[in-house]
Amino acid sequence: MIARINRIILILVLLCLLPPSKETCPSMCLCTSDTVSCSSSGLTKIPKSLPSYANTLDLSHNQMSWLGPGSFSRMSRLENLWMAHNQISSLAIGAFENASSLRYLDLSSNKLQTVEQHYFEGLWRLEELILFNNKITKVEAGTLTGLSSLKKAYFSLNRITHFPFFSIQDHSHPFLAMLDLSSNIMTHLPWQDVKALPRSVQRGLYLHNNSLICDCSMYSMFWHWDLRGYPSLREFTDEHTCTIYGEPRASIRFLRQNRFFNNCSVEKAVSLPVTVLLSKVLVSEGQRLRLDCQTSLSSANLSFTWFSPSQGYITQYNIDDTLMSMFANGTLEIRAAKVNDSGLYVCTAVDGKEALNATREINVTVLLPEVGSFSTGYTTLLGCVVTMVVILVYLYLTPCRCSCCKQPNPPVIPVATYEPENSMPVFSSCTADRGKSHLNKHVAFMQPMLSEEGPEWTHES
Repeated sequence: MIARINRIILILVLLCLLPPSKETCPSMCLCTSDTVSCSSSGLTKIPKSLPSYANTLDLSHNQMSWLGPGSFSRMSRLENLWMAHNQISSLAIGAFENASSLRYLDLSSNKLQTVEQHYFEGLWRLEELILFNNKITKVEAGTLTGLSSLKKAYFSLNRITHFPFFSIQDHSHPFLAMLDLSSNIMTHLPWQDVKALPRSVQRGLYLHNNSLICDCSMYSMFWHWDLRGYPSLREFTDEHTCTIYGEPRASIRFLRQNRFFNNCSVEKAVSLPVTVLLSKVLVSEGQRLRLDCQTSLSSANLSFTWFSPSQGYITQYNIDDTLMSMFANGTLEIRAAKVNDSGLYVCTAVDGKEALNATREINVTVLLPEVGSFSTGYTTLLGCVVTMVVILVYLYLTPCRCSCCKQPNPPVIPVATYEPENSMPVFSSCTADRGKSHLNKHVAFMQPMLSEEGPEWTHES
């Protein structure tokens, strides 16, 4: 028992003799379980006694002018670093040594002028890089090379004239979905390098509020992006401007005022899925009809599929050779058009290698010959006239008027007639005087059956 007490006393003495722990929170900072905040503390350099367990470090709104080598070497768990609103103009080689867990880095609103390729070495887990509102004029080619996990990069509100687009490829930046280069002073862009960017990067490329000079290459690129409905153009339509012949005072909003680019050939600049809705095609019945499938795709290895309102989906393999034929370039031929061939025809061209498709729509109307329509109307009119003549003959040219054809007087049969003056039916009887009977003759379409007690109508369902 005494030995155990002595051992505890010895441990306490040794603990008292140890130097103070470096994990203590600096007096000007606020430390919680995994966050250290030293914001707005007037710091000119990074405190040495920052806790190593910190996951988030806030050093914004201070007076630091640079980051030295190994500034965060003891903070291996650090994932979020906020250093906005300082005076940082450069970063030493190895500034982020042993900080490879960093995922979010905010260096906005500082005084960086050149982003050198060694600045972010080792940050292969970095997902978001924020550098807007600096004084950056140049971004070196290898700056983003090692950032294979990068998803968003913000370079807006700087003085960038050139950017290394060629360094961003599918294999080097598979997750990059936003590249903000807006509000810089770029006048010309390497459009071939921009065109080669991964599709996800093009969709999230922000270039508004620059000093681009108006030309066909520029307009063609933006025209196709606008056609795809990219949010960078949809959300900042009025901020996309260019200058005519480089004259700043002759600036136009080229997405709205596109008359300057009327002579530009934008259809073949980039192979994109484009739907072309043609005017109505009118053809007479029995004529030969050809529908082409010209789209924006220009590859030699295209496959075509037509949709016909009467035949359904038509390919090279299921086409009816007796009625239609399809050529190698996708043109569909109807040998003898019929009225039921009218409707909307849709051709889809597919480039399997580039995973692109484009469609073309043609509205076809097949008309009957004019002579045929006239003959039909004339025949109908003639039929009506003949019918009227027959009715008149029946009414006024009653047969068997000769006196030699005397027959016994028929019994008196009441005939239902209708007189406009009365809304009630009137019953009249045929008399023995045949000379007057034809003057009072009426046509009865329905003769009532009369009993001895009076007239009785038979209901017909």
